[in-house]
Amino acid sequence: MELLESDIKKTIDQIRKKKGFICDMDGVIYHGNKVLPGVKEFIEWLQKEKKRFLFLTNSSERSQRELQDKLSRMGILVDKAHFYTSALATASFLHSQKPKGSAFVIGEAGLLNALYDLGYRMNNVDPDYVVMGEARSYSYEKIEQAVNLVRNGAKLIGTNPDVNGPIENGIAPATAALIAPIEIATGKKAYFVGKPNPLMMRSALKKLQCQREETVIIGDRMDTDIIAGIESEIDTCLVLSGITSKSEIDQFAYGPHFVLNGVGDIIKS
Repeated sequence: MELLESDIKKTIDQIRKKKGFICDMDGVIYHGNKVLPGVKEFIEWLQKEKKRFLFLTNSSERSQRELQDKLSRMGILVDKAHFYTSALATASFLHSQKPKGSAFVIGEAGLLNALYDLGYRMNNVDPDYVVMGEARSYSYEKIEQAVNLVRNGAKLIGTNPDVNGPIENGIAPATAALIAPIEIATGKKAYFVGKPNPLMMRSALKKLQCQREETVIIGDRMDTDIIAGIESEIDTCLVLSGITSKSEIDQFAYGPHFVLNGVGDIIKS
């Protein structure tokens, strides 16, 4: 359902005045390998106006460089310092808990490299942690191994609590869906590091060097992006270009500060 033009205009001035912008990626910037309408112009506006911005994604598959390259292929040029992922947040969290520990990881290169960079070792015998991210190498054999490692004392960590995420042709299962069999089989609940965990939001504000009052978080999910902003006392903007439709907003006990069809609305005159 499209938002009324009058509703959009009421919010745009308030958003434009913000100094810092925390933007989700999937469903906000792109779907799969398809850039969303108005995104290029929005990012050009951020750069022209010298706004401080950070792409904050719960996806753990790709490194900062890979995300930079992905946007570059879409014709969007930004420095890799503008990206912060749940993989980086997870590696930072584990390093703070147990420096130079070990982990059995079910995930892609972005997660593995983030852990390696902070001195973590990969261990499939007696790891400190079992870590789950988005994983195209997901298999029954790996789940069976993870279950027994957790039963033997390894702590269970998920990079993010997303159940699914938008892709070009629909949705795909995300970390919470993939880790569920391990939780059920062991009776252990995973600790999720990504949004809406306040740890990730505090890291984002530090990287932006902005106060929460002068920042807005833009996302397409009520259960991660919007609640993350609310719990961190950051103004929230829900865009309807991703996983959440306008009719679904009232299903939640909380609401976003602003609602737009997409980020392209922000730069409409």
